[in-house]
Amino acid sequence: MRAPTSTYRLQLTADFTLGDAAGLVPYLSALGVGAVYLSPVLQATEGSTHGYDVTDPTRIDVERGGESGWRALVEATRSHGLGLVVDIVPNHLGVAVPAENPAWWSVLRLGQDSPYANWFDIDWESGPLLLPVLGEDSLTDLELHPTDEGGELRYYEHRFPLAPDSWAPGDSLTTVLDRQAYRLVDWRRGDSELNYRRFFTITSLAGLRQEDPDVFSETHALIGTWVRQAEISGLRVDHPDGLADPRNYFERLHSLAPQAWTVAEKILEPGERLPDWEVSGTTGYDALNEFTGVLINSGAAPEFDRMYRELTGDRRGAIAHVREDKERAASSLLRAEVNRMCRLVHDHPADQVAQVLIDLAVEFPTYRSYLPEAGESLQQAAENVDHPLLAALLVRLQDPEDELARRFQQLTGAVMAKGTEDTAFYRYGRFVALNEVGGDASHFGLTPSEFHHRQAERQQHWPEAMTALSTHDTKRSEDVRARLAVLSEMPQQWRRFAEAFLAAADFDDRPLAYLLAQVAVGMDPQPGDTDARGRLRAYAEKAMREAAVHTSWTDQDADFEAAVLRLVDHLFDDADLTDAFSRLQTLVEQPAWCNALAQKLLQVSGPGIPDVYQGTELWDDSLVDPDNRRPVDFAARAGMLAELMSAPAVDDSGAAKLWVTRQALHLRRDRPDLFTGYTPLAATGTASDHLLAFDRGGAITAVTRLPWTLAEDGGWRETTLELPAGTWGDVLSARTHSGTVPATELFGSLPVALLVRE
Repeated sequence: MRAPTSTYRLQLTADFTLGDAAGLVPYLSALGVGAVYLSPVLQATEGSTHGYDVTDPTRIDVERGGESGWRALVEATRSHGLGLVVDIVPNHLGVAVPAENPAWWSVLRLGQDSPYANWFDIDWESGPLLLPVLGEDSLTDLELHPTDEGGELRYYEHRFPLAPDSWAPGDSLTTVLDRQAYRLVDWRRGDSELNYRRFFTITSLAGLRQEDPDVFSETHALIGTWVRQAEISGLRVDHPDGLADPRNYFERLHSLAPQAWTVAEKILEPGERLPDWEVSGTTGYDALNEFTGVLINSGAAPEFDRMYRELTGDRRGAIAHVREDKERAASSLLRAEVNRMCRLVHDHPADQVAQVLIDLAVEFPTYRSYLPEAGESLQQAAENVDHPLLAALLVRLQDPEDELARRFQQLTGAVMAKGTEDTAFYRYGRFVALNEVGGDASHFGLTPSEFHHRQAERQQHWPEAMTALSTHDTKRSEDVRARLAVLSEMPQQWRRFAEAFLAAADFDDRPLAYLLAQVAVGMDPQPGDTDARGRLRAYAEKAMREAAVHTSWTDQDADFEAAVLRLVDHLFDDADLTDAFSRLQTLVEQPAWCNALAQKLLQVSGPGIPDVYQGTELWDDSLVDPDNRRPVDFAARAGMLAELMSAPAVDDSGAAKLWVTRQALHLRRDRPDLFTGYTPLAATGTASDHLLAFDRGGAITAVTRLPWTLAEDGGWRETTLELPAGTWGDVLSARTHSGTVPATELFGSLPVALLVRE
């Protein structure tokens, strides 16, 4: 097997099953896709909309199509010559409904005597397994129910097994509870007292011990069957940073599937290199931020800094926000994990140990380290921590055999994610196109030279890594970011609308209002669109609760939330605000389309294996999940694709994006030999900075960047691009070029070009 030429991500649900995916294969083949790429397919919690809460790794999810749906999809991909890539979740299992998870149910019933006790990362030495599910004064709502297995404990819709012979006639409820291997406790105690590893702060996802070879074998048995029967060609591995030993895990996975194309969902900080694992690369968040970043006017950073401070009153930068919010995550949201590590240190006061661990996690510059290699991050963090216990703890934290070091490595990634993406990126919104997974909100865009350098590095070191523009985890879809990038070219016009939007807010959180104003521009809701209004209101609710400044998921302020939602409604109902919004959107529209086409072509033709997220072959205005998992109208896309015979107009139909995607995907699939290198090409002339081009080894990509400024400055004028020898045909416009080509001719039909030597 080898890497696919491209992938197309499908989100499976009860309403879009494996059988539906099988029926879509002819369309994906016609689009030029190299492999179908699925969200998790193993049995998940009933009603799950994403599939990452796997409850039984030994079978295919029934709601998502079951074994029959799987067979249909395997046969469909084989008959069309497409690969099949599956998303797997080794870090955790879903335990929200214990009865649906055979392994977890057994552990609750039998405790450490369960044959599955070694599956889960539980601190049994600290006492019974704590399950944070109760509300206040809930003991009176607990009930005992007889079953064939000896009985259950029930709390409203929640069910928990009783240990064998632990309930006899006449026993009090308290007596029976004391005989269990678990204790039900107030849900608020989870963040500080939980004694099993979880996924970030989600107590309904219990961590697995993949470092145990038996656990790996048992949880990967079905995956091994797929490999042996050549039913899959690739694997996407979710959240390896949560594992005790990612390197060891990938070595085992490679032994299980030596020919599979494997990519790791690993978020790299700027300048960080992927460890030398048995993988083809990451899932592409690093690339995603590069494709957007090069379309942002980096020279506008000082003006956006000043504007943000003046309009919001927030004078802290991104770095200060991230540090503050990582401290909150480590000391509060993830305190249970810190407390568990403190129990491993017996010769120093727990509160002091906790402070050192928290300080180090806050200062950690990357998601985690991978001892014994890549210990530089720990050293860098230690340089910014001053505490008498630091030296003593560092000795242990640098020892890969020490459980304290292992657990600290698992902690830092959670602190980074919860502090940065899930909090700081909702509190600090200088320019939210930068506030993306794996993004750096302190760095305002990329210059063309920086962009070329990063693409050349990818081609040299990770040519088969996945690249992405949108995913099920992105905060804003690719086209939302493309629209926002235009604002970096028109700060004055943006400021006029932002001032009008903030003036309509009747709540005391101007940074939040400023963020919502940007998201509205990126989403581009139309007047009278009730669906868009509902989606923007849902986003506002999530944003303010994630920010957790005035309201939160666990402690809502109804009055504040109502005021925020009124502001969203003003965008649709207030005539003056609607008019100001419309004027800005008119300016943004066409440059945004240009950006979206440029971004798509850069990704699909650039180094790495491009993934097209479901539906994004047309314009897409999706926001953060669950908005980006909405149903996709594939029938409309298939119908439009069937009618496309030449380059269409760039308009609100999105046909131009579909055309660019189809043509580029087909070229990659039909002529992979043209995409084996990376050489930047430089334009000459007054507007040369607006033309970004590179040669992939026979296929030349050229796109327009900063299109609004280009138009304002008088267009391309005498700007040209010198092509290598020969005659070059543009697979997008059907034009031919040779020698020195004027930009006006190169982009005569579309603002992008994909050339092949004839």
